[in-house]
Amino acid sequence: VQLQASGGGLVQPGGSLTLSCAGSGRRFENYATGWFRQPPGKEREFVAAIRWSAGLINYAASVKDRFTISRDNAKNTVSLQMNRLKPEDSAVYFCASGSTPLVTREVTYDAWGRGTQVTVSS
Repeated sequence: VQLQASGGGLVQPGGSLTLSCAGSGRRFENYATGWFRQPPGKEREFVAAIRWSAGLINYAASVKDRFTISRDNAKNTVSLQMNRLKPEDSAVYFCASGSTPLVTREVTYDAWGRGTQVTVSS
């Protein structure tokens, strides 16, 4: 199983960015796919997840109403649309895939992609 996260970059506060996670060796629709982020000097934290064929979705409180997670089953990708970005959203963002319903916990995920840097700054 391989995951590849992309789409990071530098954006001004209030701006938008879309991250994408492409997977191979596993169909995302049969698993939970999560986004986590690690701000500088801090621990990695849960951001959002989408799971199973029903597409059940969870968000961290800090991003709810600003971020949208979605999945394209045909392309086997999961995207994270990030709007109204704040400096505190700056972090390395990781996508991960796993098979338990505890989607906010890192232990759920057995496959991780390399991170993509998101910097929100003027």
